Amino acid sequence: MTALRRTKIVATLGPATDKPGVLDAIIKGGVDVVRLNFSHGDVNDHIELAKTVAKLAKQHGKQVGILADLQGPKIRIARFKEGSVILEQDQQFVLDAGFDSHEGDAQQVGIDYKQLVDDVHPDDTLLLDDGRIVLTVERVEGQRIICRIIVGGVLSNNKGINRQGGGLSAAALTDKDKADIKVAVEMKADYIAVSFPRSAEDIHYARHLINDAGGRAGIIAKIERAEAIEVIDEIIEASDAVMVARGDLGVEIGDAALPPIQKKIITRARQLNRAVITATQMMESMIENAIPTRAEVFDIANAVLDGTDAVMLSGETAVGKHPLKVIEAVDRICLQAEQQREIRVSRHRIDSHFESRGEAISMGAMYLANHLDVKAIAALTQSGSTPLWMSRISSGIPIFALTPTEETGRKVTLYRGVYPVHFEPGEVDHLGLNKGAIDMLQTSGVVNKGDIVILTKGNYKTKGSTDMLKLVRVGE
Repeated sequence: MTALRRTKIVATLGPATDKPGVLDAIIKGGVDVVRLNFSHGDVNDHIELAKTVAKLAKQHGKQVGILADLQGPKIRIARFKEGSVILEQDQQFVLDAGFDSHEGDAQQVGIDYKQLVDDVHPDDTLLLDDGRIVLTVERVEGQRIICRIIVGGVLSNNKGINRQGGGLSAAALTDKDKADIKVAVEMKADYIAVSFPRSAEDIHYARHLINDAGGRAGIIAKIERAEAIEVIDEIIEASDAVMVARGDLGVEIGDAALPPIQKKIITRARQLNRAVITATQMMESMIENAIPTRAEVFDIANAVLDGTDAVMLSGETAVGKHPLKVIEAVDRICLQAEQQREIRVSRHRIDSHFESRGEAISMGAMYLANHLDVKAIAALTQSGSTPLWMSRISSGIPIFALTPTEETGRKVTLYRGVYPVHFEPGEVDHLGLNKGAIDMLQTSGVVNKGDIVILTKGNYKTKGSTDMLKLVRVGE
């Protein structure tokens, strides 16, 4: 059997994947979850695209998750008369909340986020365009923020603004986001990503809006603000998954501080039984080039070694020249990194008290898997909780989530080392259920006669009922 990649690939869709045959090719090539970026495009286009993804995935006999990524607050400059300007070091530059949004020049520009004048103070450092332009605030006069240019360069329309150290008061969910949540629920998105959350309350509010719209999507908290790091455990526990969004986060906390923070977030997410995505500039050079840089290879591999559930591609697949080549390169790098012995062992929760029978069964299954010659784990599941708990344990053993529910099948596409299998056994007793599960894995070529399989199950029609673990030798 071909080696199964444990680390999942999230690919952003865009103009590049709209080209004939490209979306089909990347789904066939190994994409696990697609990201629909609600910062761009029409909502009706997103709905149709989600339908197309589901159709193509079905044609390839796969489950592909749908991630709807909310735009969040637009903390950006407005536009320039000429499209861009050159800012010179030590010159004065004004951010003006009352200025015409299309008349910017080398001396001043409007801002979309009008509250910025209340959030900044003299000597604050503002970073524009992902930190490429650096300004220091000299004073605030009414709606005008008078700055001195510390690092100049070319500045173009609608670039982002960050305050070094965080502290901007913009709410995580805008009116647009609230409307887009309803759209995401309508398209049956499996995950909804919340941009710029500052606290667990932001996540709780998003979940309230999702529930009110009749949705059951998981929530992904995008860690982008410096202040989110201070309450990271609370945000992780309030979410279903977190994303290390290294663009804005790196600008706010500084690039040198980013690597240890990435490792901390991945570690805490796994310890708190949540999934985690590593994102931003993973394979940035492949927007233009057909092969990655060595630094990008190391970046992907290190995220895998750290234990990330998934790596996310943004412009590389949305607007890049080589979407399929990017997927193939990430697949290759992840598979190689996953061969390292040190990421196949774990002491996760070895000294902990388990809160449910299902979690205890999951931990017991993984302990057995890592200490026996086990070929695969078959987790019969309604909600997906059992394979999630299992996937927090480092192991080289594939976990197959056997579920009759398409929603659960798509949700587990994000979990490291978990593979969804549609399974509807019908009205059978426990022995028939066991046989049906093993037969399905054997027919799929996952296991052969004589292999040992760990089977976990409960009342297959009831969520949260997993209470049984069985060792099965195929063919006996």
